[in-house]
Amino acid sequence: MPTTVFDQFTRRTADVTTQLTTLGIPLTALAPPPADLNPADPWASSYTVPVDRSSLAWCTAVTMLADHHHTGIDRQVLAADGLLRELGVRGLAQLHSDLHAGAPVDYRFTRCPYCSGIGEDPTQPTCGEVGCAPWLEFAGHDHVCPVCHGDDYQPQWFAEEQMTELEELLADAIEEREEHASLRYRIRAWLYRRTARS
Repeated sequence: MPTTVFDQFTRRTADVTTQLTTLGIPLTALAPPPADLNPADPWASSYTVPVDRSSLAWCTAVTMLADHHHTGIDRQVLAADGLLRELGVRGLAQLHSDLHAGAPVDYRFTRCPYCSGIGEDPTQPTCGEVGCAPWLEFAGHDHVCPVCHGDDYQPQWFAEEQMTELEELLADAIEEREEHASLRYRIRAWLYRRTARS
């Protein structure tokens, strides 16, 4: 069991790389020269951009795909390669949205699959380690998570805030309905008097 939140990133990477090594899948997807393409090698790639299969982003992508499709990670290797080649780490947000049937994911209520809700890029050193100035925290800092963009994962706090907002909207709607009901009553009475006279 991880003792800190950062231990889980190391564990996630170690678990996936161990499985890849056990299955005989290389930890780097390199494009072989065109003359040396081997059609018998299922892990060969025709792309020129290498993919590091031991990176946290790749391990997160392959784990998300395998969990969603209920398969082993060996069946999702090429999909994870393609995702990171095309979209990079930011592609994890698109993948997360796609796995939720295309709905936008609110990371205030859903834990980010990449940073696990801490809001910072887990592969970057922390502000304390680098010695960033305190005012940089509020100036669009580079340490934010590229997937959730630093959204503050606090479902209890945001749920309470959202309930308060919904209660205010409901009270406003009830008040507006009562005003409209009064107007409808006056119009109905006016029409009744008018038709009764004629």
